[in-house]
Amino acid sequence: MEKIDNLDRQILSIIIRNARIPSKDVALECGVSRAAVHQRIQRLIDMGVITGSGYTVNAKSLGYCTCTYIGVNLLKGAMYRDVVPELIKIPEVIECHYTTGPYTLLLKLVARDNEHLMDILHDKIQMINGVTTTETLISLDNSIQRQIPVDLIDSKEDA
Repeated sequence: MEKIDNLDRQILSIIIRNARIPSKDVALECGVSRAAVHQRIQRLIDMGVITGSGYTVNAKSLGYCTCTYIGVNLLKGAMYRDVVPELIKIPEVIECHYTTGPYTLLLKLVARDNEHLMDILHDKIQMINGVTTTETLISLDNSIQRQIPVDLIDSKEDA
């Protein structure tokens, strides 16, 4: 895997703070051309370092006030390949992780309220073939939400 260098790290640090910053402003801050910034960003995308772009939507502002983590156990762990496509059909499920530990899957979902959450659990998730048990943890507050700090990323100069 190709490593990133200090310019890549500097660009990442800037665009993590503001993904909508114009390339010319990134270039000015880094002391390079706009073309260099564009090429570096494209290279980081091609390398899989940058995996997406877009806006973060505040679910609460849209009426989805309950954020929940659900531990799901399956009859057999290998059933996750059959269960995940069923979970994809539930739009309130916004993350799904195949995990080690006490759960086969860990889901993150949003619901309008506790009644809506109960409907999703009882009428959708627990009805999926292979789901044996669920454990629900309601998030009271999201205290930290961030990307990996750029200073943790190895560069060519560090190697």
